[in-house]
Amino acid sequence: MGSNKENLSCSFCGREKKDTNVLIAGIDGHICDHCIRQAYGIVVEELDTQERKELSRSMRLIKPKEIKQFLDQYVIGQDSAKRVLAVAVYNHYKRLSKDKGELKSDEVEIDKSNIMMVGETGTGKTLLAQTIARMLNVPFTIVDATVLTEAGYVGEDVESILTRLLQAANYDQKAAERGIIFIDEIDKIARKGDNPSITRDVSGEGVQQAMLKLLEGTKVNVPPQGGRKHPDQKFIEVDTRNILFIAGGAFDGIQRNIARRLNTRAVGFHGSKDRDSLDTTNMLSYVAPQDLKSFGLIPELIGRIPVLTHLDPLTPEVLKLILTEPKNAIVKQYVALLGMDKVELDFREEAIDYVVEKAMEFKLGARGLRSIIEAILTDAMFELPGEAEEGYKLVVDKDYASTRMDKMSLNALKAVS
Repeated sequence: MGSNKENLSCSFCGREKKDTNVLIAGIDGHICDHCIRQAYGIVVEELDTQERKELSRSMRLIKPKEIKQFLDQYVIGQDSAKRVLAVAVYNHYKRLSKDKGELKSDEVEIDKSNIMMVGETGTGKTLLAQTIARMLNVPFTIVDATVLTEAGYVGEDVESILTRLLQAANYDQKAAERGIIFIDEIDKIARKGDNPSITRDVSGEGVQQAMLKLLEGTKVNVPPQGGRKHPDQKFIEVDTRNILFIAGGAFDGIQRNIARRLNTRAVGFHGSKDRDSLDTTNMLSYVAPQDLKSFGLIPELIGRIPVLTHLDPLTPEVLKLILTEPKNAIVKQYVALLGMDKVELDFREEAIDYVVEKAMEFKLGARGLRSIIEAILTDAMFELPGEAEEGYKLVVDKDYASTRMDKMSLNALKAVS
């Protein structure tokens, strides 16, 4: 009996027991540790291949032109930003859907391209990112850079960005690792100045430095419920190599840096001719990485967000289209809201022009449009529900809109006094 035990061998590779570290017995055979390792590698590779094929099927690679056409349904204007965004996202997910088994040993490995969007408030930075995530059907989260601090200080650690993405993916780690993170207000973590300070800049340059490996691609231990890390806490390891980071910020005042850089060209006929051809009403169209550095972003961070695009300031014509054209146009939303109370809303052309005029005056971008319309319709939305008869029609013309706006202004003045 004892001799039979000594003569045991692996049923797969034939190794004898004395040549193995571990020999596991089954019903009719045995398997050694060498075969287990090899089988594990095959299973992992096969599962990874299947996941990539499923990703390719579920994500359905959409061409850049199709991405832009989809964006056009929800975002008015910003053609330059849409084209840059469409190409960057298409290349990123084309890279993700590439089967590892198809790669040759000498084939080029493609790195991801994170995106930086520079534009005034209310021009559509967040809306563009949200719309693309909805189209691709991938986990998407928006994080605010203003609450981030270095590890160990009051505020949120940089790793909390990944916790939000995990939550958006219902803690599906594989799904989260191919998601999109939109870092809003990234200009607020700019370096406060070149002058040395006696205090540590934990919410500015310190956060930029903490983000570097995250943006580039690394494995991060993330606390599932967020909050600070504790030694006894369970962590989820998230690989950020395939997470697309889109950063956006208003960069208020960067136009001065751009103008200063453009005016440092060589003096002469050609120099003056070039300066005369500049579009001074939209200086952001000339934004370059060195302008972000002058604003206060560190070069290491700028290098990890290589795709740079800008959003144009909103003109009255664009604001008018935003009110009426997209699928989720603001006027259409209020027509639907009042329609639920059996009230027909007729928003006249002259009232729309008045709203646009006020939005340009307040300089709040597209967000200001909703505030103005809300102020105009507040009284109606308060009084009409339950009181309006079947077929009631509310006509909003310029006189109605200006009267309601004046009333709101008077109320604000009374509150101040």
